[in-house]
Amino acid sequence: MVLLIVALNFFIIHLAPGNPAQLMSGLERPSEEVIKALEQQYGLDKPLIVQLGLYYKNILQGNLGYSFIYGTSVNGLIFERVGATILLTVSAAVIAFLVGIVLAVWAAGRKTKILDSLFSVLSYVFYAMPSFWLALVLILVFSSSFKLFPTSGMFNVREDYEGWKKLWDVLHHLFLPCLTLVLIQVPVFFRVTRSSIDQVRSDEYITTFTAIGLSKKRIFRKYVLRNAILPAITIFGLTLGYSIAGAALVEIVFAWPGMGRLMLDAVFRRDYNLLLGIYFIMAVCICLAILVTDIVYAYVDPRIRYH
Repeated sequence: MVLLIVALNFFIIHLAPGNPAQLMSGLERPSEEVIKALEQQYGLDKPLIVQLGLYYKNILQGNLGYSFIYGTSVNGLIFERVGATILLTVSAAVIAFLVGIVLAVWAAGRKTKILDSLFSVLSYVFYAMPSFWLALVLILVFSSSFKLFPTSGMFNVREDYEGWKKLWDVLHHLFLPCLTLVLIQVPVFFRVTRSSIDQVRSDEYITTFTAIGLSKKRIFRKYVLRNAILPAITIFGLTLGYSIAGAALVEIVFAWPGMGRLMLDAVFRRDYNLLLGIYFIMAVCICLAILVTDIVYAYVDPRIRYH
């Protein structure tokens, strides 16, 4: 699957209009000799199928190529920024998953529909909000007005913190971008889990357990929630898989030193190798996330292990 994704991305990127050699030259109207020299230097003059074969050979050796823009190894560029992106996106995904599940369970346990309706309306509102707009609003409120959190960066470049002070500094800078992603992801987990709870409650075996006298709390905790949480686990696994791409717009708004800005620069400046390297890492992470999700599914739902 990963190799197929690499091939599709390779052909789509290379078939896009424009010539990266012209951008690499740094000239508005480079001569034909300059363009041909750059194409020959970076292997862009070879047929696409030959370029793809060479790229497969390189990635199987752990080499993602050389960045045209930055003039350095793609491996170094990606692994230099991937930590910041994973810290932001995985933290947000875990918090959003837990908060969404808790809110869905709480709303499902209320006897009145007012709270459930309120949560549903709020979930639609936050889900419809553009992430960059919400990020700007949070900056205006918590940074500009109340002066509680910094507006950009991952740490204070003017200080040389060590130990716990450095950890607190990173968490202080992490709060607003993480909160932005949490607010737009919680509605997904809430809506899916809330709908699953209603669906599982209507199943016949739940009616049977109620008829034989089992307590509602035990039925909900042991049977309803355990089955209702499965769709949320699927979404959580896919969210983790896509986390390597980062939340590009949120990272740009908060100047977070992650993969988002790197990917956009590669797209706009036609850096083939850097873009392919990012997509390759994304493909690996998504496939691994799906595999881990299937394993977790089998652990949570024993019926899957019996097939």
